[in-house]
Amino acid sequence: MASENGATLKAIADMLADGLETQVEPFPETDKEFAEILLQLRQLDTKDLKAKLVISGFLDHPYGPDRQRCLECMYYLVHRKWCDLPELSVPVEPDWWCRLWRI
Repeated sequence: MASENGATLKAIADMLADGLETQVEPFPETDKEFAEILLQLRQLDTKDLKAKLVISGFLDHPYGPDRQRCLECMYYLVHRKWCDLPELSVPVEPDWWCRLWRI
């Protein structure tokens, strides 16, 4: 499983480094807006990694004036370097960010 996660992490890093355009904005300000993004993610094939990244607005660097990043997100599992939001459920680097970021 660790090597599979490593391969997925590298695939994500490569897509982001290659300039994959993701939907960073609008950032969901309300629970309803957040739920709408989750609904879009639930409608995807669970293996459609690229679409997950696009819809959730992944970036390979901190974002915003507060430089938010996965490391401080409530869904980030530090020891696994993993996003535990069920609709995403992907390996992530601590300095990445997505618009589903929550504290």
